[in-house]
Amino acid sequence: MKVAIIDYGSGNLRSAAKAFERAARDGARGVAIEVTGDAAALKNASHIVLPGVGAFADCRAGLKRLPGLWEALDEAVRREGKPFLGICVGMQLMARVGREHGMHQGFGWIDGEVVRLEPDDASLKVPHMGWNDLEIAAPNHPVLRGIASGEHAYFVHSYHLALTAGSATLANVDYGGSVTAIVGRDNMVGTQFHPEKSQALGLKLIANFLAWQA
Repeated sequence: MKVAIIDYGSGNLRSAAKAFERAARDGARGVAIEVTGDAAALKNASHIVLPGVGAFADCRAGLKRLPGLWEALDEAVRREGKPFLGICVGMQLMARVGREHGMHQGFGWIDGEVVRLEPDDASLKVPHMGWNDLEIAAPNHPVLRGIASGEHAYFVHSYHLALTAGSATLANVDYGGSVTAIVGRDNMVGTQFHPEKSQALGLKLIANFLAWQA
């Protein structure tokens, strides 16, 4: 089993890789964690992780700069059905379009748009930064096994994924209104929060993802 964590110049790859290595070690699984920007490496991966920090357009451009990587991701995830986890902007790139600093096309795996956070409560700051309690909408999803509403995760974001249809929602948080925290369909899952910074909850989610055979 090999997990490919995509390196395209965005995201705290060191902390993400360490969190995956710890989850694999604690689960006593024979899992190899590879940080890579090589499109060819996805052929041998069993699971794929796409982190992301910063603006939607910058992350998209970073992926596009690496030869064949955008196309290889689409092939591995959408056509070959390999289990996929998008983190923060990595999740947002699953959407049809992002509207941060213009309009930019995403992978289109999830029907929705990435738009700026606009909390109903004027006292809530943007970016949304810090801990927030999850409201689990799909408790039977394999990646959410053992995770309950009320457990908290760590967020840092100014934009969020507004879904066209609610069927892809796995969890929300309340931040001056409902904000998508986890999305998923078929072999794909995405978290707006950072599992690698979310302590026990994050390690549990990562372990569930490693065990997932979509």
